[in-house]
Amino acid sequence: MPFPDSVPILTDDVVRLRPHSENDAERIVEQCTDPESLRWTQVPRGYTLEMAHEWVTDIAKGWDEDGDRLWAIEEVADGEHRFLGSIDLRPRAAGRAEIGYGLHPEGRGRGLMARALKLVCQYWFDAGGQRVDWYAERGNIASWGPARAAGFEFITTLPQHVAHGEGGLVDAWFGSLGRDDAMEPRTEWVSPPVLEADGIRLRPWRDSDGESTEEPNHPPHHVPAGAIPTPQTWDDWFLRRRLVMARGQSYNWCIADAESDLALGEVLVFVHGGALADSDTAELGYYLFPRARGRGAARTASRLAVGHAFRSKDTGGMGLRRLVAETAADNAASNAILTAVGFTRWGHEEAATAPDGSVGPADHWDLINPSHD
Repeated sequence: MPFPDSVPILTDDVVRLRPHSENDAERIVEQCTDPESLRWTQVPRGYTLEMAHEWVTDIAKGWDEDGDRLWAIEEVADGEHRFLGSIDLRPRAAGRAEIGYGLHPEGRGRGLMARALKLVCQYWFDAGGQRVDWYAERGNIASWGPARAAGFEFITTLPQHVAHGEGGLVDAWFGSLGRDDAMEPRTEWVSPPVLEADGIRLRPWRDSDGESTEEPNHPPHHVPAGAIPTPQTWDDWFLRRRLVMARGQSYNWCIADAESDLALGEVLVFVHGGALADSDTAELGYYLFPRARGRGAARTASRLAVGHAFRSKDTGGMGLRRLVAETAADNAASNAILTAVGFTRWGHEEAATAPDGSVGPADHWDLINPSHD
């Protein structure tokens, strides 16, 4: 059957995937000239109504010639059948397909794309497909959200893998979903709660905190070089923090002054692989900007983080059984903090490899959740 009759209607009674039509053209232009679409997609710049009509014609050819398959997204409850975005399936060899999607501004923030993504993936698997791959420009957290919700596994970052809308190649995030995978989130998307005590507040990091960063002045063998943000590295550092929390690997709190809310440093509870929700043990880390030292902020922050880590999941905590830490043996300040919050030094190495690649003595610490004794 020719387009549009060749397009299968897919629905879960909340979203409906249907053929594109010429009536969608004006709203396609609105989506393709929206700042977020321009930032994160390769949509042609200077998008016009004529280009939208040409695109609908190209979509029809894709269906008629067994090429890429695109659906328009609408909400079932919307009696006007308004265009809310597009999702496309690009078949490749050996049962593999690639997925792409974008929403009109009016369709964002309500979980519609995750529903559409599940419908299209199920359509592919029912037709005999084996796998669907997802790519997005590095930093596109909004694109990762629906993929994560639909069960995609985040695999890696691929260097210079996708074209940027303004030209040139940029790094891409890559994820994948197999036909036997459950279409549900594999991990929790971590959102650190606000915790406060003794003039210190733990809260999520904000874009504006980059203004509070300072050049570190600690010995290089104490802390990994990339762990502490500077004015020059802030954007990349903040993105990495957002990604590990979106993948459920880490709780990253900004240590802030409770009165001024000024960023003083960071405390984090993290795992090196997998997800926190799948582990009973995690590592504690912390640092302060130079101006914030000497007031007990790291000790208070660590105490708050430990409390949340050991609080049961039923009461909103992480439910961990054990926390560990590793320090350079000569890092007296850090060792004092761990001792103050109850950690025990259980091991010592004389020739450990430090974060800067040097070799020297290191101490190993742990703390057992009292409710697990």
